[in-house]
Amino acid sequence: MSEDTVEKAADATVRTPGEVVGSIRRYVAKQGGSATAVLQPVGDAGVRITLVGGDSGILGDRVVADEATAKAVVEAVDGLTLADEWNRELVSSATVKPSHWRKMAGWVAHQHRFPKARNSAILD
Repeated sequence: MSEDTVEKAADATVRTPGEVVGSIRRYVAKQGGSATAVLQPVGDAGVRITLVGGDSGILGDRVVADEATAKAVVEAVDGLTLADEWNRELVSSATVKPSHWRKMAGWVAHQHRFPKARNSAILD
């Protein structure tokens, strides 16, 4: 078998998770019918599909098992285009909502007191 035949056979067996496809379709609809996706491997967790909305640039994301599944999800959603990488235009159009900042901050987001910096002797 040639590499193309093996690759086509592998693509034919990829199943897109319905929950992920549905949530991304709803996201794209809320963003005016268009969005851009960037695929980012995140180790054993799989591949993160980072979404940038077409109208507002609001960020969204979903994680799937592997790159083949991520590409299949992108192909399954109308209005979603795949970017090769983060570029200047895409980054400048991205808008991070305050709730997303809090989510990324984790436990630190709700703290009022912070521990003393471990490297304070170096900073003083």
